[in-house]
Amino acid sequence: MKALVLAGGTGTRLRPITHTSAKQLVPVANKPVLFYGLEAIAEAGITEVGVVVGDTADEIRGAVGDGSRFGINVTYIPQTAPLGLAHAVLVAREFLGDDDFVMYLGDNFIVGGITGLVADFQADRPDASILLTRVPDPRSFGVAELDSDGRVVSLVEKPEFPKSDLALVGVYLFTPAIHDAARAITPSQRGELEITHALQWLIDQRRDVRSTTISGYWKDTGNVTDMLEVNRSVLEGIEPSVEGTVDDSTEIIGRVRIEKGARIRASRIVGPVIIGASTVVHDSYIGPFTSISEDCRIEDSEIEYSIVLRHSSLVGVRRVEASLIGRGVRVLPAPRNSSAHRLVLGDHSEVQVPS
Repeated sequence: MKALVLAGGTGTRLRPITHTSAKQLVPVANKPVLFYGLEAIAEAGITEVGVVVGDTADEIRGAVGDGSRFGINVTYIPQTAPLGLAHAVLVAREFLGDDDFVMYLGDNFIVGGITGLVADFQADRPDASILLTRVPDPRSFGVAELDSDGRVVSLVEKPEFPKSDLALVGVYLFTPAIHDAARAITPSQRGELEITHALQWLIDQRRDVRSTTISGYWKDTGNVTDMLEVNRSVLEGIEPSVEGTVDDSTEIIGRVRIEKGARIRASRIVGPVIIGASTVVHDSYIGPFTSISEDCRIEDSEIEYSIVLRHSSLVGVRRVEASLIGRGVRVLPAPRNSSAHRLVLGDHSEVQVPS
């Protein structure tokens, strides 16, 4: 069995972060989201992995390499434009051959991995198997309708009037039957070859399409709110450790991981928190569910429930929360006598200021 990992999306909902970085490489607990998926694939015993890449191909290649760090062998598959999940299946046809495969969206996060799901699929070997989860507003997802016996009868992409609250999770398992389906469909109104249409084609052809409704934790990390929520979930399970330097005037409470070379002075750290290598924290408060990447500087500041990417600094700032701070960012206080705000913001940014 092989795996097909989709890492070519543009990440418009995470702009401006994704103007300069692949959305799949935005870190959760100081590790790129994509890496969690690759680790789950390796844990399921799959070693041959195709990674579909687009405009951010060089960055993905630089981060993942040949896959050996994960115990897998990676083949990169270029996709000229994000033309849909079924289109990704088509461009990966040569790599996939006639093997069964799991398709994994590189910006999705599933607690517990996929080992059991892969084992069940290999034992029963339906033509396709999909994962579903109940969501409060399914209009932003592919939505499944089941009959009274739990069989999949229809799949609709982002319906205006959903027939159920069952959304497709970004993990699919297929036999080679999906290739006929991907070739048979035509682009949707938004110009994409939808995987929901390919699955519906299989259903209409009376092929065996099964579903599993999961109750565990799943998130599509396509926006800041979900990214922070995934970060919270991962941090709840970290093992505390101190590999950096912590002075006697610092108070550490709860699950806190301080990585090698980090220096913490005269501060209060309330976990769960992870502080990256070579980061300096001085006279500051780092609150729960915060991930600070490597080579950052936090001085005379307060921050919690946030993600700070590498080479960024917060100096003299009170108070930051529920924030995603990009790479190489400087956050400073405004002059006390200023009656105006001075801003330098990238495209599609969002900022909140006192009125």
